[in-house]
Amino acid sequence: MSSSSGKLCHELEVDVGASEVWELYGTLKLAKLVEQQLTSFFHKIEVLQGDGGVGTLLNIVLVPGTFGYKERFTKVDNERRIKETEIVEGGYLELGFIFYIIRLEIIENLEKESSSIIKTTIEYQLMEDMASNASIVTIQPLAHIAQTAKTYLLNLKHNPQ
Repeated sequence: MSSSSGKLCHELEVDVGASEVWELYGTLKLAKLVEQQLTSFFHKIEVLQGDGGVGTLLNIVLVPGTFGYKERFTKVDNERRIKETEIVEGGYLELGFIFYIIRLEIIENLEKESSSIIKTTIEYQLMEDMASNASIVTIQPLAHIAQTAKTYLLNLKHNPQ
């Protein structure tokens, strides 16, 4: 069986230190923020199992007219600030994708103090006879998540509780 693969990336600079950004991205707080703030994309995000570490399973219900899916946290590296999730049911897997992985990295911006970069990467592979479905892969919802996180973190920085 032959297949084709692809990769999409997005980076967003945030004027907040990497450890503060990771406090959001490295936990389930990000899922809660996304569910509350991005209602035009996400209808509901349920934690089916886990506490935010490796093995955590989320059921992601998108807005009507699109598909939902389940994703599992396959890597949570608090030292390097990297989280990877893989779709394990539904979504892209129903469209001929063999795998669909999202990698979230929080990188300290060495050129600017108290600044970091949210780097989001999608990697996928799909069956060759379904290769045309690669055109539906978009980084846009993840870019919206990064922008929402940036806005939230900047508000928190300027208006601490």
